[in-house]
Amino acid sequence: MSVVGFDVGNDSCVIGIVRQRGIDVLLNDESNRETPAVVCFGDKQRFIGAAGAATASRFPRDTASQVKRLIGRPFRDPVVQDDLRRLPFHASESPDGGILLRVGFLNEQRAFTPVQILAMLLAHLKQIADKNLETVVTDCVIGIPSYFCDLQRRAYLDAAAIAGLNPLRLMHDCAATALGYGIYKTDQYPRGSSSCVVFIDIGHCDTQVSVVRFEPDKMNVLSHAFDANLGGRDFDEVLFNHFTEQFKEQYQIDVHSNVRASIRLRAACEKLKRVLSANMESPLNIECLMDEKDVKGYIKREEFERLCTSLFDRLLEPCKRTLEHSGLKRDQINTIELVGSGSRIPAITKILTEFFRKEPSRTLNVSECVARGCALHCAMLSPIFKVKDYEVRISVDNALHHG
Repeated sequence: MSVVGFDVGNDSCVIGIVRQRGIDVLLNDESNRETPAVVCFGDKQRFIGAAGAATASRFPRDTASQVKRLIGRPFRDPVVQDDLRRLPFHASESPDGGILLRVGFLNEQRAFTPVQILAMLLAHLKQIADKNLETVVTDCVIGIPSYFCDLQRRAYLDAAAIAGLNPLRLMHDCAATALGYGIYKTDQYPRGSSSCVVFIDIGHCDTQVSVVRFEPDKMNVLSHAFDANLGGRDFDEVLFNHFTEQFKEQYQIDVHSNVRASIRLRAACEKLKRVLSANMESPLNIECLMDEKDVKGYIKREEFERLCTSLFDRLLEPCKRTLEHSGLKRDQINTIELVGSGSRIPAITKILTEFFRKEPSRTLNVSECVARGCALHCAMLSPIFKVKDYEVRISVDNALHHG
């Protein structure tokens, strides 16, 4: 029986496995711990993961990415329409009201559902796990956002079945993170005592917040809230719009009108955001962006933070809601754990420190904690591993309906 946890993110995927000595994260064929959630359809073959990301610039219209946002949603959903405006591939409405991704493959036009694309990604992750473990992986636990509806959960199970996987459970991202924290971090608390921790997961496309009470040998998720449309990519989009306007005025080019230029500028803005997390200012240089023009830009961290003011204000809303639903006051919170790929912006730490009156901790691996928690839960469900008795309770009632 395999003991594997999959974190299938909007931008990248991570595979956690349990070995006798602990939890590991598997490396892909490029020796990276994170695998891009990209499927690129070429003239003669399919490119998935790192190969798909590397090939995407050659076939931008035939590259499916960020399908997690589209899973189980109707085509006419305003959120879906907003996402499709950002994405390079063509999409249309299916007869049942769902989404069809239209790409060129093997010299003809094909249509795939988001579930089929997700199945291709899961099959690729399964292949990586099979190769690393030298066995056939079937049983697993897959991380999902806490706000997923039944239709979206069912779509994940369908995709897993197509990929040849048997999910023992679909686990909320924050619950998976909390499980890893509870097993490894709370032995310091004496029996009879408890600790209340807020987990703030700022992912690529969403923000999830949970309040969890830890006691010896058990954890209880008291409440959770979310903003399903606020993540790291929204901060990238602020930079993208800023430089798009700047280049239109300075170089007389409209990046929005060119798919390849939009993809390159968004990638450059994501890198720029990371540079600004460690530096007070940064230049932006892209050779031959479009119309054979080299472009240059420059921005200070202070200006970036000013442009993102509305996003920072939105970030506090799920924090306020989850604290209210938990019935706890801010001074009853012992620790704030900040995770997720979008959590590295210094201004976010500052805002959360002011709100909770204590600085967030970063004791967990921000990109791998969900996959590790899922793998750990898979081990708890597996008869071949002995894991210490640990009770997981979720006392959330109506928090899911907010956000």
